[in-house]
Amino acid sequence: MTAPNPEPAGPAAALEGLRAEVEAALDRALPPEGAWPATIHRAVRYSLFAGGKRIRPVLVLAAAGAVGGSREEAMPLACAVEMIHTYSLVHDDLPAMDDDDLRRGKPTSHKVFGEAVAILAGDALLTRAFHLMAEVPAGWSDGRVRRRLAATAVLGEACGTGGLIGGQVVDLESEGRTIDGAALEGLHRAKTGALLGACVRGGAILGGAAEDDLARLARYADAIGLAFQVVDDVLDATESAERLGKTAGKDEAAGKSTYVSVHGLAGARRKAAELRGQALDAVAPLGERGALLAHLARLVVDRTS
Repeated sequence: MTAPNPEPAGPAAALEGLRAEVEAALDRALPPEGAWPATIHRAVRYSLFAGGKRIRPVLVLAAAGAVGGSREEAMPLACAVEMIHTYSLVHDDLPAMDDDDLRRGKPTSHKVFGEAVAILAGDALLTRAFHLMAEVPAGWSDGRVRRRLAATAVLGEACGTGGLIGGQVVDLESEGRTIDGAALEGLHRAKTGALLGACVRGGAILGGAAEDDLARLARYADAIGLAFQVVDDVLDATESAERLGKTAGKDEAAGKSTYVSVHGLAGARRKAAELRGQALDAVAPLGERGALLAHLARLVVDRTS
């Protein structure tokens, strides 16, 4: 296995360093804007490089690093999850879905390129994500290949009908209906939590995690995945479109049940804090190895956009 990379001092500095590495890797992983046919590559890059915190790819790298793995080993998955996340946003914004005009402070893909090209841009990002995971260099050991396959399977499951896509279907079917807390949690764990969880589990697998560390990180992933969506619900109800970089209050306008509508604002904030505590408890036995994961758990819950 490639030796782990040294981290910059402190989790905040480490986070910024990893974000910069992810940006460079994403740029290398895609054809240039002018490559034939140029329209689709402009559309893909427009959405992928429109901003964003890169929390998902950083979670992959942090999980791999926490168990002694290398960034080099985990970077293809880090890029793949960000491509899949962006594809889901491009499709989510379409008129047939949430019909949104603003994403990350910019006009959405279909407003710039039209609906057909936006659909194809999302398709291209999803396809490239799995293509990237399948690009196994010659000479890899059987163990490294098996870890890559296992991480790819985790990613595919998170994106499918039991995860992101299934959650999106339930979300659409829930518009204008009141659902209870258990159903809401199931929706969120699928639509948002599954991919976030795959980042942590996949990164740990690629890092060669032992069973006890894999179990700890699975608990962390379950908590952080749900916490992210609970905080999203809070921000949708409390922040402006300018601050969020997307349309504010759209869940309420669409008649969707959220953690705020079901549990109240204070209840949703308590739930997010409880989940943050669960995530921190899960990685506490890792000590300094888990410092960046702990930092990310706090960042997810304490963010304001």
